[in-house]
Amino acid sequence: MLRQYETVFIVTPVLSEAQMKEAVSKFKKFLTDSGAEIVHSDSWGLKKLAYPIQKKTTGFYTLVEFTAEPELIEKLETEYRRDERIIRFLTFRMDKFAIEYSVKKRSLKEPEKKLEA
Repeated sequence: MLRQYETVFIVTPVLSEAQMKEAVSKFKKFLTDSGAEIVHSDSWGLKKLAYPIQKKTTGFYTLVEFTAEPELIEKLETEYRRDERIIRFLTFRMDKFAIEYSVKKRSLKEPEKKLEA
């Protein structure tokens, strides 16, 4: 049964912009190759961490919402652990309220993007 998930991962700040984007695209490709459908993806950019992780105080945050089979989550998190560029990650199943909130939040952001263009 397909379920909707949200994953946030932090990429180490020592990478260049191109290396960071390559790391993000690697995980998106892993998801799509594994049969997941990416609903939404958002790069939050370089942010300060709440506490130092591996002696680093900042990291590139990325959020990906996707629908997938529950078995995929374990494989995804194993991939995160194998990649030394990822310093933290969190994946959770979205309930109907989280999905509604996310859709509403995205629809509020859309008009802003149109104004900027």
